[in-house]
Amino acid sequence: MNILITAGPTREFLDPVRFISNPATGTLGYLIAAKAALLGHSVTLVTGPTFLKIPDGVIAVRVTGALEMRDEVLNRFPFADALIMTAAVSDWRPVQRFSEKLKLKKPWNLKLIPNPDILKAVARIKRKNQVVIGFALETESLVENGWKKLKEKKLDMIVVNDLYNFGQGNTNSAIFILHRDGTMKDCTGFSKARLASYLLTLLDRSGNPIYLTVCKKKGGK
Repeated sequence: MNILITAGPTREFLDPVRFISNPATGTLGYLIAAKAALLGHSVTLVTGPTFLKIPDGVIAVRVTGALEMRDEVLNRFPFADALIMTAAVSDWRPVQRFSEKLKLKKPWNLKLIPNPDILKAVARIKRKNQVVIGFALETESLVENGWKKLKEKKLDMIVVNDLYNFGQGNTNSAIFILHRDGTMKDCTGFSKARLASYLLTLLDRSGNPIYLTVCKKKGGK
């Protein structure tokens, strides 16, 4: 399969030395990319800024901001069998990027504008035989919010987790994989390495999701 993976944070620069970002490390996306390459898949990794080494056998495309990531994903997605969108894309960016370092030493208002929703843009060009897996971090109502995002963004699967899986993550994190057919897998306690391996088992060679060891969502919807 041709697998397109995004990983890491984005940085939205205010001036040459300051930016808006988040604590994402890119670890999960890099693990998925490495394991997919070992399984013989053709892997392209669109990565935000990280200190991680590009896995062997993986084509890397480095980006900085959300707009760059959107452009790279939309250009490459038509040639992919699957998109696994692990990147923590900044929701906002400064309305203006200053060319010189700001030297304000007083309170001031910073105006932000929303970044584009990459997965919603992908949904508009997605073919029936392509698989899209999204990710969502939630601080409350994980499963409920996950189902809502899966439907809104027309995903095949979404991995929803809590704050404890952000950054380096830990084995106490709540993690759920929700499927388009209404099934759900509770992956609470999975390490990032185990989660990476499990996600790849959900893709068969034709690019269609296969559902292993799943639990029915309450209500059967």
